[in-house]
Amino acid sequence: MIAQSGEMLASGTRFSYTDHYMVTATVDLEKGRLEQTQNRAVFSKTAEALTVSVPFQWPEIRPARNQYVLEDWEAKGYQKEEEFARAVSLALFDYLRKSRSQGFVVSLSGGADSSACAALVYLMVELGIESIGIERFKQRLSYIEKIQQATSTKEIVHELLYCIWQGTENSSAETKFSATSLAEDLNARFYDVNINGLVETYKELIESGLDRKLSWDTDDIALQNIQARVRAPSAWLLTNIYNCLLLSTSNRSEASVGYATMDGDTAGSISPLAGIDKTFLRKWLLWLEEVGLGGTLKVKGLNAMNNLQPTAELRPADRKQTDEADLMPYEVLNAIETYGFRDKQPPKEVLKKLELDFEGIYTREELVAWTERFFRLWSRNQWKRERYAPSFHIDDRNLDPRTWLRFPILSGGFEKELAELREEANTPLGRRRIGFGN
Repeated sequence: MIAQSGEMLASGTRFSYTDHYMVTATVDLEKGRLEQTQNRAVFSKTAEALTVSVPFQWPEIRPARNQYVLEDWEAKGYQKEEEFARAVSLALFDYLRKSRSQGFVVSLSGGADSSACAALVYLMVELGIESIGIERFKQRLSYIEKIQQATSTKEIVHELLYCIWQGTENSSAETKFSATSLAEDLNARFYDVNINGLVETYKELIESGLDRKLSWDTDDIALQNIQARVRAPSAWLLTNIYNCLLLSTSNRSEASVGYATMDGDTAGSISPLAGIDKTFLRKWLLWLEEVGLGGTLKVKGLNAMNNLQPTAELRPADRKQTDEADLMPYEVLNAIETYGFRDKQPPKEVLKKLELDFEGIYTREELVAWTERFFRLWSRNQWKRERYAPSFHIDDRNLDPRTWLRFPILSGGFEKELAELREEANTPLGRRRIGFGN
């Protein structure tokens, strides 16, 4: 950006895939000297001119006519949606080329998180070609020989994106159709693997050791997690075969309360969504299908997924599992995280803010219960956040303990603060066992 006297004169392209570029503007030096003289009287300081040498030859610079305008995509609204798509896609491109990997693997379940990861890889290619052209894009990934003969976005995507569907008896036809239709629309490679036999083998091994049958009434968490965990070896195997990066699909809302299976959906080399809340992500996916980047770059293959209710699909269908029934409404969860850990407010103050935000929507008793649940789950799941794959930090709400938000792995669990919360709310919730296992 080039500015003078509080006025923006020119600005470069945001989220460019090129190595470097130059922005020029005509600056009124006399105006600058006059203002420096005025400032000297106020601050008793003199401005010194600095000479800067550069390591490369400057191109011919012609006098510029100052004209600052927003980029086309910035001027059309939806700036947060656009920025998220463009920032993370560029980050994936840089991570790919700097790690010299051959592409990405996504364990595509048909749900929002894995669908978003796959779509972001597709956008990485589309936006990269739009930014620097297909030949320059291939040149910047010159070490990936399999894309060098490609002549279109979808041909490149086919060589860079590998999706694997791993169904069990609890997986629905709807989520499988969601996964297959998206992979087909993106032109990604798609592998259909049924892991129900693996799950049953693990169950039988443990049942023989315990000398009893496992059941959903007594072993709910264990039976859920073994399904999610069994998916990781196949995804890693595919990743190793193609020398790719495995994308972890867990999001920030799940990370805050530990609603994820370690070595299951947290497995991966990089975690593109670990800084993104589920509420925004679902809105973004709908926007990407219906509006798209710049109003033109859409992903129609998201249609089936956008019409599904978020669910882990780890319990039998007759138990009607959904994420929000297991946790709380995502909008409430994100509000508690924001007030409690971005703004560093204690549970009582968080509850007061929730009552203002959700007046007439949820009862006070529900808000008290959800506040307690959140703080308990947050405290007991810090160890999971310590083990997440590296994530991209693109806003002011990040839970990565290595780069942003430290919290002790073992703590008092806000026991005193939650006792005060219950006392003030006059709601004898008592101690309840709330958790999602490991």
